[in-house]
Amino acid sequence: MKKIFTLSLITALAAVIFTGCVKRYGDVNESYWLSRERAEVVYSDSYCDYYVVESVNGYAILRTFGGSRPYEGAVLYGNFSNYGARDFYNRSSGYVFTAEVMEYWLTYYEALDAIDYYCPLGKAKVFKSTQGSENTK
Repeated sequence: MKKIFTLSLITALAAVIFTGCVKRYGDVNESYWLSRERAEVVYSDSYCDYYVVESVNGYAILRTFGGSRPYEGAVLYGNFSNYGARDFYNRSSGYVFTAEVMEYWLTYYEALDAIDYYCPLGKAKVFKSTQGSENTK
């Protein structure tokens, strides 16, 4: 009887510890996220972990940690103006994810060079500008 009680106590304690470490994003606080910087995904490739977003400050290169990468046209909210890993809100799909800002405040051509550096797949990359007319290289 002591063994069963001890085993059930250890199992319950482990369950409490592991469930306490999980981030829960079911209830997204949109008012918080909508007060952050807005960006749109302008380049995303299924073969590359890096993608390009455009905000009012220019282009940024992001890399998602695991999970799904946002698609082109997705609207994101977060801090795109500093290096480092942080959470972002994908308003188009309604979830929060973690990504790393690799480069920020880039011009269109700097962003093209940066994505070619991070994803050297050999095919030409072109993405549209959401702030003005479409750019081509």
